[in-house]
Amino acid sequence: MTTLAAPHARSIPLSWAGHAKAMILLGLPLVGAQLAQVSINVTNTVIVGQLGTVELAAAVLATQTFYLFWMFGSGFAYAVMPMAASANGRADIRGVRRSVRMGLWVVCAYAAITMIPLWFTEAILVALRQDPGVSAMAGDYARVLQWSMLPYLSTFVLRSYLSALERPRAVLVITVLGALANAGLNYVLVFGHFGAPALGLAGSGIASVSTAILTVALLVAFTLRDGALQRYDIYVRFWRPDWSAFLEVVRLGWPIGATILAEVGLFTAASVMMGWIGTVELAAHGIALQIASVSFMVPLGLASAATVRVGTAYGRDDRLGVGRAARTALVVATAISTGAALLFWTIPVPLISLYLDLRAPDAERVLQAAVPLLAIAAAFQIVDSIQVTSSGILRGLKDTRTPMIFAVLSYWAVGMPVAYTLAFVFEWGGAGVWWGLAIGLGVAAVLMTGRFFVKETHGRTVIDA
Repeated sequence: MTTLAAPHARSIPLSWAGHAKAMILLGLPLVGAQLAQVSINVTNTVIVGQLGTVELAAAVLATQTFYLFWMFGSGFAYAVMPMAASANGRADIRGVRRSVRMGLWVVCAYAAITMIPLWFTEAILVALRQDPGVSAMAGDYARVLQWSMLPYLSTFVLRSYLSALERPRAVLVITVLGALANAGLNYVLVFGHFGAPALGLAGSGIASVSTAILTVALLVAFTLRDGALQRYDIYVRFWRPDWSAFLEVVRLGWPIGATILAEVGLFTAASVMMGWIGTVELAAHGIALQIASVSFMVPLGLASAATVRVGTAYGRDDRLGVGRAARTALVVATAISTGAALLFWTIPVPLISLYLDLRAPDAERVLQAAVPLLAIAAAFQIVDSIQVTSSGILRGLKDTRTPMIFAVLSYWAVGMPVAYTLAFVFEWGGAGVWWGLAIGLGVAAVLMTGRFFVKETHGRTVIDA
C-alpha cells in the first residue's frame, strides 16, 4: 500500500509544454503501432469481405470470440507497463527485468489454457443461437487463429517493456512490418496468388498466425541486440521463477484484463444481438465496428503513453508530474477523438465502401444498414476516448481493481440492458444496440475520470493497487 507523495525537493517540475511534448513523442509511435496492429484485423476483414457476406459474418463472430480471450490475456501484458515504468522511474533495473520476465511467464500459462475453449468456438456460437452454417465456418477459422494467441501476447509484453522505457520507435517499426507481412500473406493465401492454393477463410487465419510469430521474433531479436537494453538483460536465467513478481503481474493484470474484457465483451455481445437481427445487419455491424476500432487506436495508444508517463512520475514520487501527465493525455485524446467523430458524421459512405465490393448482391443493403451505425459511433468516440485514457492513467498509479468494477457496472449493468431494451423491446434494431454501447461508454468515462480527480484531490489517500 503506497501513497502518492509530493515531488522530491531536488526535482525540477516539467512544464506543461514539456509534458505535452513528452506525451506526443511517446504517444505518436504507440498510436502508430496500435493502428498498424488493428490494420491486421482490418486487412483480414477487407479481404474476407470479398469472399461474400456469409464469410464476412463468420469472420466477425470468430474474431470477436478470439478477442474475448486475447484481450483478457492482454491485461497481464499491460500490467508489465506500469510495473516496469515505476521501476524505471526509481532507477531499479532489476525491478524492470523481473516484471518483464514474469510477464512472459504469465502469458505463456494463460495462452495454454485458452486453447481449450477456442477449439470449441463452433459449439459456443451455436449455443448462442447463431446460424449453424455461419457458426461452423467461424469455428474452422478460430481453430487456425487460436495458434496466434501466445506470440501475440508475448509481443504485447515486449511492447509494454519498450514503452515503459520510452523506446516506442522499435515497437512502431516492427508492428508496421508485421502488418505489411499480414497483408501480403492474406493476398496470397486467401485468393491463391503466385501459385499458392486458394485457402479462403482459413488462409486469412494462417496469415494472422504467421504474422504473430514474425512480429514476436523481431521484437525478441531487437531486445537481445540493442545496446541500450543490454543492462536490463531480460532473458537472463529466464527459466528461474520470481514468484513475487509473477504474483504482482497476476494481481495487477487480471483486473486490467477484466476491464478490457468487460468492454470487448460488450461489443461481442452486441455482435451476438446483431446476429439475432440478421446476417446483413451483422455484416454492417462488423464494418462499422472496424471503422470505429481504427479511430479508437489513437486514444488507446495515448492511454499507453499516459500509463508510462504517469507510472514513471509515480515511481519517483512526483505528484505534480502525475497530475500534469494525466491532464495532458486527456486533452490530447479528447481533441483527436472529436476530429474522428466529425469524419464519421460527414463522410460515412466512402468509409464504409472501403470494406465492400459494391458489385456484390447484398452490398447495398449492408451499406444502408451500416451508415446509421457509424453515425452513432461518432457520438461515442469522445466518451470512449476519455474512458480509455482515464483507465490508462489509473493503471500508471497501479489502480486496477476499482476501474474494473466501474467497467463491469457501466457496460453490463447499464450498457447491455439498455442495448437490449432499445433493440428488441422498443424495436430500434441495430441502432438500439449501438445506442446502448454509447450510453455504457459514457457512464464509464464519468466514473473513471472522476476516480482520478478524486485521487488527485485527496493526494494523501492510498492508491488502491
